[in-house]
Amino acid sequence: MRLSLSRGDFPRDFQLGASTAAYQIEGTAAGGTGPSHWDSWAATPGNVVRGEDGAVACDHYHRYAADLDLVRDGNFDTYRFSTSFARVMPDGRTPNAEGLDFYDRLADAIAERGLKASLTLYHWDLPSALADQGGWANRDVAARFADYSRVVLERIGDRMDSVATINEPWCVAWLSHFLGLQAPGLRDIRAASRAMHHVLLAHAKSLEVIREVTPGAKAGIVLNFAHPHAASDSEEDKRAARTFDGIHNRWFVEALTKGAYPADIAGALAPHMPEGWQDDMAAISAPIDWLGVNYYTRTTLRHLEDSLWPHFEDVPGPLPKTDMGWEIYPDGLRALLVRLARDYTGATPIFVTENGMAGDDHLIDGVIGDPVRVGYFDDHLKAVHAAIAEGAPVGGYFAWSLMDNYEWAFGYDKRFGIVYVDYETQARIPKASYHALREAFARS
Repeated sequence: MRLSLSRGDFPRDFQLGASTAAYQIEGTAAGGTGPSHWDSWAATPGNVVRGEDGAVACDHYHRYAADLDLVRDGNFDTYRFSTSFARVMPDGRTPNAEGLDFYDRLADAIAERGLKASLTLYHWDLPSALADQGGWANRDVAARFADYSRVVLERIGDRMDSVATINEPWCVAWLSHFLGLQAPGLRDIRAASRAMHHVLLAHAKSLEVIREVTPGAKAGIVLNFAHPHAASDSEEDKRAARTFDGIHNRWFVEALTKGAYPADIAGALAPHMPEGWQDDMAAISAPIDWLGVNYYTRTTLRHLEDSLWPHFEDVPGPLPKTDMGWEIYPDGLRALLVRLARDYTGATPIFVTENGMAGDDHLIDGVIGDPVRVGYFDDHLKAVHAAIAEGAPVGGYFAWSLMDNYEWAFGYDKRFGIVYVDYETQARIPKASYHALREAFARS
């Protein structure tokens, strides 16, 4: 299968990228990495499939050169990666020379291959020492995160094209502290409300460090968005979709661009918010150079009568699903990009920093055919193209993920990669989707 669009169909400076995350690929057993709250989460029965963790993962720590060759040879422009908080500061405070040396080598290797480096400073691996002190529910985590940002950027910031502070604050805060589905696995509205604020405060303090240490790097943040859809035309279901949108989408983007939380959600969380949170909003809404958008699916919401706030549940939609059970809805990406530009970000460049799907992929006669994923990329790239035509300033599209990896609570069961990983041998085998993207974005 081929993609419908090619490099020439997008603006001249449009970037095609591939994304990864430290804990999911590097292997924490190497390089002096300290324990993180993900290690504790994975070691607790029932949290992760087969109790799997990131100790070995894809062994990217030792295999990064060959992995970066795949990025270069796939005609990608940009490699998006994250540094590990627990590797750089195993105790949350003290720099680890061995870990910093690794990222120095990685930054050099990215540059040597002619790739742009897009760094994400936090992709979910909080050092256990900070988790012991309350983690994201503790205001002090923002200051510790600023210190960590400084240590990383003073070492490799000179080779970064762009820097994102936090990946997916909704997952860091709400998914992990209210729904309890990721580390630290809490179901506590007070902890969640504090984490919802502190993660943005950490962004603000890290942004100040980026501006100071690496003024040449474009600074931003990566938010994950879902397209809210009411299960019916009833006013109750429409209100449920609006509430979901407020928690998942508007809370973060309105804080960043308007300096205020949405009134409907802030009113519900107010009794649980940290004292004086209003004083942080000016710093949180400091201008960014770009906004990262992670998009995978839409969510269909139904009102729940006689339930505690937020009074909704998500229900399966009618469209085809990925191996994660996520509904495939490409037009949600188009609508989201247009909405963001119209209502929030204006001319600020938007990058689709993650988009992809888990598939039931198998190696057959040395080949991995993944036609559903090829179609997924084709449809979502067409959605990006349509959004650009409607005026959205989209600067790039990054596939999630470069390779199969540790998929958090799903362990190694779910495969999002465009490159297949045999976890027994660590062999990398490009899938049909990799070849389709490589061909579509070949340079003339």
